[in-house]
Amino acid sequence: MFIAIILIQTTIPGIGNIPIGPLSITIIPITIIVASILLGSKNGAILGGVWGIITFIRAFWWPTSPLAVFVLINPIISVLPRMLVGLVSGLFYHKLIKYKINNKLLMSLSGIIGSLINTVLVLFLIYIFYKNDSFNIYHINTNELLPYLLGIAGTNGLIEAILSGIFVPIIAVPLQKIKK
Repeated sequence: MFIAIILIQTTIPGIGNIPIGPLSITIIPITIIVASILLGSKNGAILGGVWGIITFIRAFWWPTSPLAVFVLINPIISVLPRMLVGLVSGLFYHKLIKYKINNKLLMSLSGIIGSLINTVLVLFLIYIFYKNDSFNIYHINTNELLPYLLGIAGTNGLIEAILSGIFVPIIAVPLQKIKK
């Protein structure tokens, strides 16, 4: 079921990404994080991998932005961070739940961490792999690339992390009760 949700979120415009002015807020990590809480970190990593593979394929035939054709054709950027969203947020939740930490708080923190993993890793890997091509790809000088990427992290990334922190427990708590 989660794979179907991810397919819908990644292929139907406006469902996996919410446009807010010049920003495009990605909410797909919420799905991955909820799945990793309910199904475990291994399954979360697999679902994150599905999202990453779809992102990679879309970069070739239906890119989400003009920049996607340059950076998301690299599977290290398009697949690896998305797999780590599920793996790390699931491990974080399942390791700490043993310590009787408030379930909703732990879900919220897992949501924030998972979302930030995606944002930070994607932007960091873009910087590492494409800093020398920044003028050709982004039309900005190499020394302006880092501030540009930090600006994205501070806008999109922060909003995505806050939304994940809010919505992961709202979605996961009732599903956890149904699962039991």
